[in-house]
Amino acid sequence: MKKAVRLGFLLVALGFGAWVVAKQWDAVLAGFARLTWPMVAGSLVSVVAALLAAMLTWRTLLADLGSPLRLRPAARVFFVGQLGKYIPGAVWPVLAQMEMGKDLGVPRARSAAAFFLMMPIQLATGLLVTLVTLGWDRFGWALLLIPVLAVLLEPKVINSLIGFGLRKLKREPLERPLTRRGMLIALAWSVAGWTAYGAHLYLLAADMGASGGLLFSVGAFALTWCLGIMTFVVPAGAGVREAAMVAVMSPVLDRGSALALALCSRMVIILGDLVCAAIAGAAAKSAMDRNSV
Repeated sequence: MKKAVRLGFLLVALGFGAWVVAKQWDAVLAGFARLTWPMVAGSLVSVVAALLAAMLTWRTLLADLGSPLRLRPAARVFFVGQLGKYIPGAVWPVLAQMEMGKDLGVPRARSAAAFFLMMPIQLATGLLVTLVTLGWDRFGWALLLIPVLAVLLEPKVINSLIGFGLRKLKREPLERPLTRRGMLIALAWSVAGWTAYGAHLYLLAADMGASGGLLFSVGAFALTWCLGIMTFVVPAGAGVREAAMVAVMSPVLDRGSALALALCSRMVIILGDLVCAAIAGAAAKSAMDRNSV
C-alpha cells in the first residue's frame, strides 16, 4: 500500500512538473534559441550544485535534531520529496519527506521540524545575499525583515516554538534541541546554494547579452527566489519568480530578453529537480540491492 501511495505521489508530481513545462514551451523554445548548449549545460550543473547545498542544509538540521542520515538515503528522501512542490498546495513535500523518513527511523515530527526550518533559513540568507550584492539603496527594505528572521533563527527561540507547536498538537517533544553550531552550518550551506544559483543565472544571462556580473546575478536570483518562497499557494512560486526576475533584471536586459531568461531559468531548475530525484533514487536503490545480496 505504501509503495502504491508513493508511486501515485511521484506520478502526480511529475505530471504537474510536465504541465508547467508544456504551458511555457513556446516561450522556453524562443529563449533557448538565443543560448549555447555549453552555457545551458553549465547552468544545469550549477543548479544541481545548488540543490545539493539545499539537501545538505536540510540534512544538517535533521542530524542536529537527532536523526543523522547517510548521504544516499538523505538525498533520496529530500530530492524525491521536493518534487511535491510542483503539486498545488504547500504540504506535499513535507508529507512525502515525513513518510519516507519514517522508514529510515526518522520521527515524523523531526522531519517536519527540519523541513519548516528551511524556509526562514533560506529567507534570511537570501535577503542578506540580496543586500550584499545588489545594495541597500535599492533593496534596503529587506533590512526590516532581517532582524525578525535573525530572532526566529536563534536556536532557543526555535526550540521554544517547536515545543509549543508539538504541545498544541499533543505530540511528544523533540528529544534533542537545535544547537547554534548546527544552525550556523545550515546557514553556511544555504549561502553556498545561493552562490550556485547565481552562477546558473549568470551563465544564462551572459548568452543573452546581460551586462550584469556574477554578483548581480547572485543577488537577483536570491531576491526573486525569496519572493517566490513567500507565495505559499502557487506551486514552487510559479509565475511570481518569473515576474520578479523580469523586474530585477530590467537594468541589464530588455523586457523580452528578461522574460526569456526567467522562463529558461525555470526550465533548467525543473530539469535540475528531476535529475537530482532520478540520480538519488537510482543510487539509493543500487545501495539497497547490494545490501540485499
